[in-house]
Amino acid sequence: MSGETMENLQKIHAGNHSEKKTNTECLSTDDENIIINPQFEGGLNSWSGRGCKIVLHDSMGGGKILPKVGKFFVAATERTQTWNGIQQEITGRVQRKLAYEITALVRIFGNNVTTSDVRATLWVQTPDLREQYIGIANVQATDKDWVEMQGKFLLNGSPSKVVLYLEGPPPGIDILLNTLVVKHAAKTPPSSPPDFENAAFGANIIENSDLADGTNGWFPLGNCTLSVATGSPRIIPPMARDSLGPHESLSGRYILVTNRTQTWMGPAQMITEKLKLFLTYQVSAWVRISSGSSGPQNVGISLSVDNQWVNGGQTEVADSRWHEIGGSFRLEKQPSKVMVYIQGPASGVDLMVAGLQIFPVNREARFAYLRRQTDKIRKRDVTLKFSGLDSCGYTFVKVRQTQNDFPIGSCINRTNIDNEDFVDFFVKHFNWAVFGNELKWYWTEPQQGKLNYKDADDMLDLCQKHNIETRGHCIFWEVDGTVQPWIKALNKNDLMIAVQNRLTSLLNRYKGKFRHYDVNNEMLHGSFYQDRLGKDIRAIMFKTAHQLDPSATLFLNDYHVEDGGDTRSSPEKYIQQTIGLQDQGAPVGGIGIQGHIDSPVGPIVCSALDKLGTLGLPIWFTELDASSTNEYVRGDDLEVMMREAFAHPAVDGVMLWGFWELFMSRENSHLVNAEGEINEAGKRFLALKQEWLCHTHGHIDEQGEFSFRGFSGTYEVEVVTLGEKICKTFVVDKGESSIVVSIEL
Repeated sequence: MSGETMENLQKIHAGNHSEKKTNTECLSTDDENIIINPQFEGGLNSWSGRGCKIVLHDSMGGGKILPKVGKFFVAATERTQTWNGIQQEITGRVQRKLAYEITALVRIFGNNVTTSDVRATLWVQTPDLREQYIGIANVQATDKDWVEMQGKFLLNGSPSKVVLYLEGPPPGIDILLNTLVVKHAAKTPPSSPPDFENAAFGANIIENSDLADGTNGWFPLGNCTLSVATGSPRIIPPMARDSLGPHESLSGRYILVTNRTQTWMGPAQMITEKLKLFLTYQVSAWVRISSGSSGPQNVGISLSVDNQWVNGGQTEVADSRWHEIGGSFRLEKQPSKVMVYIQGPASGVDLMVAGLQIFPVNREARFAYLRRQTDKIRKRDVTLKFSGLDSCGYTFVKVRQTQNDFPIGSCINRTNIDNEDFVDFFVKHFNWAVFGNELKWYWTEPQQGKLNYKDADDMLDLCQKHNIETRGHCIFWEVDGTVQPWIKALNKNDLMIAVQNRLTSLLNRYKGKFRHYDVNNEMLHGSFYQDRLGKDIRAIMFKTAHQLDPSATLFLNDYHVEDGGDTRSSPEKYIQQTIGLQDQGAPVGGIGIQGHIDSPVGPIVCSALDKLGTLGLPIWFTELDASSTNEYVRGDDLEVMMREAFAHPAVDGVMLWGFWELFMSRENSHLVNAEGEINEAGKRFLALKQEWLCHTHGHIDEQGEFSFRGFSGTYEVEVVTLGEKICKTFVVDKGESSIVVSIEL
């Protein structure tokens, strides 16, 4: 979740990769195209092979392969490496800070491979001879027909050399290119706000949910058997209750599913006509399994949306008690068929389902509640006590908060800091930073003994210059696919030495400079180091890191903890892991929830925070982003997460996983468009930050005091008396009790 897979470790991915399209009418060869000889009418002029040979064709395969556009195409052949392909230098024709879109027609040719990934990549050399590889587009190409590849990119700095090339298929497979266009990207039209005017918030769309009419409206998925029984809970599950408020009791009836011969078998219902696009739906039910199952069983509420699986919530059932299951989903394209079904336990295990509800969520109602909670949690009563006032009666005072001390930060990458527009937005609106890739082991030591700390040093210098605190992400990453090959090749003894060297090198170099470290990333989803070095290695990593830099707070960090959608990273599993590490003596100082979330529902998020809050450790959202094709809905999602965090006493900070288009790990999650325009989601973010600054005014009373209730942070006060203005600054520290601040005029 946090960063790139090993397949892309040597690249800085700055591009949005779009899906294949069949329409080729948009292909253009007008003067806007910065590619020279894009359809090879000039032969191979301006083109060359990148580690391979290129050949011009008007047909191949005995006339079976013909160009789709124009008269010619080129084959990159005799390829011995995946990075071999066709290339063109575009130095001087591509401008920094401008967004470009690429469109190409590609296919593959070769024995025994019918489909393969084809990628468009930029090789960029900076004036200081630093090299960057920027992935800008990819597509699944075939040997049957031409497919269109599209993508976008932007260069932050002023490169000395830029080469665009195609790569990707296995050695021995030819890459065929028919035409390639790179031109300034058209601006994306702004989203329209979705129409929720007639949304029936809180209304269950499930037919016969209380089973008063037997199993009418339901059908078995597969050849299982459905029947109705009694004895299920009569109260609605807590997360649904928190969304719905006062609600009538459940019927106590449940669906009993027997004769299950596959994990996917269970009760189902069609809901196609009942769903509204862009609305967030909450999913809730009680579930139970029959006794005698072999070990814990996963139960999930799933949707089949035009035969594509959508997760509606999952839980792990380890006994025969009733368990709450909760989740959410949202549709952003009009479906032709939507089915909801409950699945999961092993074949032969009976499944029981009660009180299934799917209802649209009223976010505004939740926001009103969170505003009240925020006032309780984040504000305190402040009395300013002035001395040195003339005895001239009442004096007018203005109080303006300039900085809320609640940490709100962002992920940044090394290339970002070459763009002054990016830096300007970043330093204005964030007070913390985390590095996307540049501190990870695969980045700082891609080959054994060859250390690269220059990128991290440059980024740290920028943050220190602007008084921005930093999180160290991450010392290790437990997921197998993120471990560089040279580490995987080490024997157990040498791996242990390498782990110790990594800790010593990183923690000594940056001692006192990173306030936090994610010690071993995503330990709920991976186990590379534990499998190789034993169950104690994780605690050893924490202990050693603490010994090397006692000033740093050491965090766990994982994903899908807060959304009810992943049984591997449920709050209960995270708590169990944390306590297990503490029992081994690991100095765990904080809980990181990544927050790569879709269609968030406040009470579900809050439920996870409540559970994790029992650990008594500070909780941070460490990699928050929200994804929607509609900027207003994206803003809604972000506001849900920001408000839930700010209103919860256990949360100590929020880090966004980026904000600038083309530099996000998830598409449709940016707040600022590629060329610097703030979109609707970004405006919502800035409005929230403004809401969390306190401004007030009034008169100083006869005792020389002025009282207000405000957030912790930095303030300016302006006192006006007899036409004279006196300005002072003061700080309100975090706390619950009232505070008196003395100000000498």
